[in-house]
Amino acid sequence: MNYWKQSEKNIYVAAHRGWCAKYPENTMIAFEKAIELGVDQVEIDVRVTADNELVIIHDATVDRTTDGTGKVNEKTLAQLLELDAGSYKGEEFKGTKIPTFKEFMDLVKDHPTLTLDIELKEYPNTPGNEVIAYDVCDRVLAMVDEYGYADRVVLNSFSNPLNEYIYKKHGKKYRQHVYYPSHVMGGEQTLDPYSYGYCTCMFKGSFACKLNMATPEEFAAMAKCGPQPWAGACVKDAEGVDMAIANKATLITCNNPDVVLQLLRERGYHE
Repeated sequence: MNYWKQSEKNIYVAAHRGWCAKYPENTMIAFEKAIELGVDQVEIDVRVTADNELVIIHDATVDRTTDGTGKVNEKTLAQLLELDAGSYKGEEFKGTKIPTFKEFMDLVKDHPTLTLDIELKEYPNTPGNEVIAYDVCDRVLAMVDEYGYADRVVLNSFSNPLNEYIYKKHGKKYRQHVYYPSHVMGGEQTLDPYSYGYCTCMFKGSFACKLNMATPEEFAAMAKCGPQPWAGACVKDAEGVDMAIANKATLITCNNPDVVLQLLRERGYHE
């Protein structure tokens, strides 16, 4: 099956950490509700626990999105599952749990046309993670293969060494999601990421700006270079959607996929 039918005329919508504008981010309810909307892709973040279990959470600590404190990689899975990962978003979500990577992979079985953006959050260029980051990457890829999702997945990392590790070990077996400008990716860069990347999230370079999106000229240059030019999660309203269309983005990652899907459909840019 060809999962990748996005184009400048049929712009895919990816739910960033699930439907995180409305539901607790990176939780099963956020994923399920995004899928019910009809998104083309769900983006998740994978980390590892103290007892070597793969879990889905964005931050290195649990402080922002749970009622606990401390580093994810210093807690066991059992300890993480004791935390409330929903109340910060509203009392109606009290008791929501941090999901495991396996839970998400099982969910996807029932949605065979959905594409997946798996962001690897353990970086080998982070002190203390020099070995475990590669192990986590290998285990994620092994599970992708076990579930038969290799053709549906794009792998995402802000780490140059990890991106290059995947490419050097596997070639283009797995689609890779890299970033523009390249300086937003950390660690030593020995290869041109746009020579092997499948897609590139096109940033302006300043995460403080309202619409952190590269110029039309930069989008066009990236498309000529090879990788698909994608718009990042700064898009949330008509201004951002219209800019993504004008820049000929082929995918928009967003926190509010309900709004972005509606805007694209109204403009005739989503099938």
